[in-house]
Amino acid sequence: MKDKHLIVLGAGSVGKRHLLNFSNLGCLVSAMDPRPDRLSEAAHIVPLVGSFSDLESAFSETSNLSGVVICSPTKFHVEQAIAALEKGLPVFLEKPVSSDAQSAHQLMRVAHQTRIPLLLGYTYRWWPPIRELKARLDQKILGKVLHVRCVMSTHLSDWHPWERYQDFFMASKDLGGGALLDESHVLDLMLWFFGIPTEVFAKVERLSSLEIETDDNVDVWFYYPTGMRIFIHLDLYGRPHERSITAVGENGSLVWSYEHNRLNFGQSADQEWVETRYSCERNDMFVGAAEEFLRIINTGQEPSCLIEEGYAVLSVIEAIRRSSESGQVVSVK
Repeated sequence: MKDKHLIVLGAGSVGKRHLLNFSNLGCLVSAMDPRPDRLSEAAHIVPLVGSFSDLESAFSETSNLSGVVICSPTKFHVEQAIAALEKGLPVFLEKPVSSDAQSAHQLMRVAHQTRIPLLLGYTYRWWPPIRELKARLDQKILGKVLHVRCVMSTHLSDWHPWERYQDFFMASKDLGGGALLDESHVLDLMLWFFGIPTEVFAKVERLSSLEIETDDNVDVWFYYPTGMRIFIHLDLYGRPHERSITAVGENGSLVWSYEHNRLNFGQSADQEWVETRYSCERNDMFVGAAEEFLRIINTGQEPSCLIEEGYAVLSVIEAIRRSSESGQVVSVK
């Protein structure tokens, strides 16, 4: 990988994580961020080939670049991804694709026209317990799945304790923060597991005393033609943190818990579970995504998480917003 040179756009928390991971995988790395302090922090973590304050200077010399990793606030995703694709550079794009489905569709068109690969970073797809959960669902060990409950509840001020949460992009509506967009991991997983729902009913709100402009509480019901129902709760105020998925079928239940790092399967009326424990750490999912991006660059492998899937997530998000505004069940377009 020594000849691979990647530029990371956005040197915040996730940007620094990707810089370190790709560097550890043997790549040369550069960084772009409008904040000099973040570039300085990044340079203390990994040796940077180049540091840039804007997109134009970052792309001024693209002949020696192998790919682009986009970790900027959501507002800038589409503009930066299109600029990279039009220069013929493969893109790793942190989720979500955009703040809205229309701009995501624009990026999808450019990706189709250029035929340059774009890998979308819904990183829980590379988390071993989640992959095992999907494998067991695909094996239909639960029989017909009837009900799924998903929770992502984490207090925003705990995310980046080294900075004021009020200054974090998650607090800004303009930059694309908020529980619905940033915690759309769960929406992506449900679409990955079960496909797109036909209808949704939702409430998107700001309930807590957090000093933010964005939503901090989301409750959603997905409705499927099979009769299956999925309930999703997202919030930015919960303590202790909880990230879990419970799938209930006619033949038993599967329960994934991030905090306990385990997957449980139960079939009896009593609390008797077959437990699978995992030793993986959070960074492993990011390393898995990084390794796939390098295989895409090196071998032309088809990305496993596609721009079309990110567009589908945003289509569902727009239905969620319409439902919340109208107070009604709405169809997913």
